[in-house]
Amino acid sequence: MRGVPFVGWEPTRWAIGIYTGDSPLSLSPSGTKNPVLTAADVADAPATFVADPFMLYENDTWYMFLEVMNAATNQGDIAFATSDDGLNWTYEQIVLDEPFHLTYPYVFKWQDEYYMVPESHEVDSIRLYRAVDFPTEWSFVGTLLEGSGYVDSAVFHFNSMWWLFTSFGGSDTLHLYCADELLGPWIEHPESPIIEGDANIARPGGRVLVFDGRIIRYTQDDEPTYGNQVRAFEITELTTTSYEEKEVSQNPILEPSGTGWNARGMHHIDPHQVDEGKWIACVDGYGDRLVFGLKY
Repeated sequence: MRGVPFVGWEPTRWAIGIYTGDSPLSLSPSGTKNPVLTAADVADAPATFVADPFMLYENDTWYMFLEVMNAATNQGDIAFATSDDGLNWTYEQIVLDEPFHLTYPYVFKWQDEYYMVPESHEVDSIRLYRAVDFPTEWSFVGTLLEGSGYVDSAVFHFNSMWWLFTSFGGSDTLHLYCADELLGPWIEHPESPIIEGDANIARPGGRVLVFDGRIIRYTQDDEPTYGNQVRAFEITELTTTSYEEKEVSQNPILEPSGTGWNARGMHHIDPHQVDEGKWIACVDGYGDRLVFGLKY
């Protein structure tokens, strides 16, 4: 029997891209060859996908930390990649591998130290790591919160306080905590949960930005399906007793393109300002790829 040639599309897993623009609320893939990282780039594990990227810029080099879904263990590990220009990336290696699933490697620098808060919902805790030899060696420092399956936790510093967004018990609820010190003790905000029963705007979807006196939080829009698109909200009031936010007019910030690597959905963003009116962001998405074959 002779096969009939065909060309078609098949679903792909999560991959990572780069967007640029004039603000963290107006970004596009213009001028970038996306995706910049896929599972095929992972050299030290049999990866099924890469996702949840966070970046730092240090000593003229971009460092991207990301989840690698390891098919050998069926769990996520944390790896990193590097770039000279933020557009062209080289996968390096896995740097954090625990006996439990890790994802969402929220990295930040504070008082000349590098920290990471990866998601570790399988052990019902939010764990803090510090780099002992950046970017390759990380050591567990302590537990910020425990007792629930916290997902996609976002830590930031504002007005001499530490703040933490997290979700647990589903993608439709957003909790807020505050602390005087990074290691706590962390206290739940009196208005928390900030959001209940709304999967469109609750679950964190990337770094919380504090810039020019503004605070922007990104959220996964998980309706009608998980990982649909990303929206943003500006926090207009944040104290230990009050919380107010408003939706930005540019929403959605990220949405599926309808074709290619991010055809079906996007659910994460980490923007960084590189110059006046110039921003770069790592994002993720999943979609379709063009395949060729024979039908019999």
